[in-house]
Amino acid sequence: MKADVLACLALTAASFVATATGGRSSNRRRHKEVFLGENSKFKFGGRIDYKLKRQDSTKTLLIKSEQLLRIEEQDFAIRPGFGGSAIPVGIDVQVESIDSISEVNMDFTMTLYLRHYWKDERLSFPSHTNQSRTFDSRLVKKIWVPDVFFVHSKRSFIHDTTMENIMLRVYPDGNILYSVRVTVTALCSMDFSSFPLDTQNCSLELESYAYNENDLMLYWKNGNDSLRTDEIVLSQFFIEHFHASSGLAFYSSTGWYNRLFINFILRRHIFFFMLQTYFPTMLMVVLSWVSFWIDRRAVPARVSLGITTVLTMSTIITGVSSSMPQVSYVKAVDIYLWTSFLFVFLSVIEYAAVNYCTTLEEMRKMRRGKIPSTFNASQAMAFDGCFHDNDIELTTFPRMAPALTSDPLMAPSPNSDLRPPEGTRLRRQRSVRENVELLVNNSYMIDSYSRLAFPLSYLLFNTVYWSLYC
Repeated sequence: MKADVLACLALTAASFVATATGGRSSNRRRHKEVFLGENSKFKFGGRIDYKLKRQDSTKTLLIKSEQLLRIEEQDFAIRPGFGGSAIPVGIDVQVESIDSISEVNMDFTMTLYLRHYWKDERLSFPSHTNQSRTFDSRLVKKIWVPDVFFVHSKRSFIHDTTMENIMLRVYPDGNILYSVRVTVTALCSMDFSSFPLDTQNCSLELESYAYNENDLMLYWKNGNDSLRTDEIVLSQFFIEHFHASSGLAFYSSTGWYNRLFINFILRRHIFFFMLQTYFPTMLMVVLSWVSFWIDRRAVPARVSLGITTVLTMSTIITGVSSSMPQVSYVKAVDIYLWTSFLFVFLSVIEYAAVNYCTTLEEMRKMRRGKIPSTFNASQAMAFDGCFHDNDIELTTFPRMAPALTSDPLMAPSPNSDLRPPEGTRLRRQRSVRENVELLVNNSYMIDSYSRLAFPLSYLLFNTVYWSLYC
């Protein structure tokens, strides 16, 4: 009996202990669930999703956007409205800067914001507030976007600091704005026939690579207002005009494509070239004229001045040519430089003619005159290699009266008046040979004529040059 009572008490105690232990563990489990529930509500808006809790929040939002836009349910490898009419894609551009313009490479570099507008009903979504959703480049890679490229581009890239400069904005009705910030280096066919007084017309051309006019229609969204520019300042050019235009391009294998043009007209600043090229050239030409006022017997002075101006002109021409492309036609600056070089070169040739004529003149006087016994030829030629008038005693020749006729019977008597009657004064024109003989016998006249002929000719050249190119 006692044994039964003891066994009953033992079972009662064991059940009590078990009940107490189980209650405490269940209460601990219940409190833990309540604690997790409150934290989950604070972080995830009341939803308790342990799988989402382990994932990154940005990926969670992207998955929600993909589900909202039904990206996985659509085939975005084909264009919107495939099989129907061409999808219109509007374009507008904001030019941020023109970074460089290279005459040697015949290209320009431009940074711009390129924006596309089109409608894709596959991306429409329900919205009570009618607000758009904005995404970055991660979603762009999963949907269809126009394949616009830059015709005649050499290099181009999308800026990626700190992230890729790409924006995608989707509206509830399926309208899409796609914007990229891109820098492109494109070809510009320049005409340097009037350089540096030239005006260049460059253009950046946009076109779809894969879709011709039957599948995609490119157009300027706001007409002429689709092209906007910030204040752009260039070192050698100023921009006269920016305007947009459009056209069609034909390829024999694939057909017709819509093409958009960003045209801008550049006029070169002339003041830089006036300081670096034109003014030094003018000074060299004027400096070469100084030799006309130097004594014709000062050979070292005049030869040194002529050679110096010629070499300086050669240096200026070489410097200008090295900074220009090797074109096969003559530029305006080439005409000016080579004409100026010709004037400098002719001033050297002029002194060579003066020196030669002076030598002939003095040699003739030496043969006609009497050389004194004290005359030293080596001393006379030590100065410039020529005999001089003051070193030679010349005999005087009697002056012959001009004969009016060659008939000796009609010759006037010695006592008769040699002057012709009043009103019958005769002048015989000199021939070319006589004029040359006159210059040879009077070599100083070459310098006298050059002092007037060279400046007037150069002034006439400058007048014609600047009137044609300005």
